[in-house]
Amino acid sequence: MSKLLLADLVVLIHLAFVIFAVLGALLIFKWRWIIFLHLPAAFWAIYIEISGGICPLTPLENSLRINSGESGYSGGFIENYIMPVLYPSGLTKDVQLLLGITLLMINMIIYWLFFRQARR
Repeated sequence: MSKLLLADLVVLIHLAFVIFAVLGALLIFKWRWIIFLHLPAAFWAIYIEISGGICPLTPLENSLRINSGESGYSGGFIENYIMPVLYPSGLTKDVQLLLGITLLMINMIIYWLFFRQARR
């Protein structure tokens, strides 16, 4: 398998992780055990956003791209794949903090609804 194909696979895995971190809590309404996978994923994503860090998948993708002869990119996954769609001007610390807080709020609401329903 070529390194470029592996880099594309890392992007797909990264995107799946981001979607899971944001909306994965919805899966607990069907499969309660998913909470044990989702909570660590959500906390990691919130930490990365609030701390201004970069997910380890980003350097892995960049390394694979560089080793296959393409150029890598600076910044993170969200800045290069998600932010151009949402915020064409780029990712700032304030926007990244806002994304982390939004992620936290979305998940808090979903878990609150789940536990409220489970209590009934």
